[in-house]
Amino acid sequence: MNVLSVVKVMLTVTLLMGSTAWPARAMDHEALLTQPGVYGTFAAFQMDHDWWDLTGEARVIAVSEVKGLIEQFSYKLVIESYLLRGLSDHADFMFRVHAQALSDTQQFLTSLLGTRFGRHLVVTTYLHGLTKQAAYVPGFPAQMKAALQAPTEVETKSYAIVIPIKKDADWWALDLDTRRSLMQEHTAAALPYMQSVKRKLYHSSGLDDLDFITYFETEKLDDFHSLIRALEQVKEFRHNRRFGHPTLLGTVRPLDDILELFAR
Repeated sequence: MNVLSVVKVMLTVTLLMGSTAWPARAMDHEALLTQPGVYGTFAAFQMDHDWWDLTGEARVIAVSEVKGLIEQFSYKLVIESYLLRGLSDHADFMFRVHAQALSDTQQFLTSLLGTRFGRHLVVTTYLHGLTKQAAYVPGFPAQMKAALQAPTEVETKSYAIVIPIKKDADWWALDLDTRRSLMQEHTAAALPYMQSVKRKLYHSSGLDDLDFITYFETEKLDDFHSLIRALEQVKEFRHNRRFGHPTLLGTVRPLDDILELFAR
């Protein structure tokens, strides 16, 4: 039996063992991804050099723990996985974790780092934010609000990009109407790309050393490139003290695929 076959067997066994000890009901994925008041954490990791010195059998045993661990937390967290290796020099892979309590995310990440696999992980990035109701959209013109509410493609895209943003003090000193006007211009620049680039915004002030985390999914990186260039030309962009640093680029991948890659 080759290494990949062993991985699949070990993951299946771990899943069956985990499901007997934990609640079978998983967290409502769509609800947690769409409702306000949900905490979002982006956790990016690199494998240390010692990992690759382990035998194939040792790596298989180590990755087998991770699938079971995620099943254990599935009743209170939504955990999505991304492969960054080969596209980003900041990390090898990333989790996006949604939770109703940030302490649940902390418990999961602490448990992950305590596994055989986790002992070989180097944390490169933690970003924390909170989903909120749109602050400026209610004051937009009716035609723009209708465009924002138009149905978009629901399928998961191939590429994911994470860009943290920090505003300058002048931005927060502006009155609400001025900020709304600037965000209306920002939104008008982004509307042509609404169908090909999915976006989700997290508010981070007070939770992290930034103000926002912007998460994107797309099949068309050229459209994403054009979107960013369009946003760089609006007045609101001048208030960004930090845009990226790091920018995380990867592919949306099932956890099994990522674990098998690192078990080889």
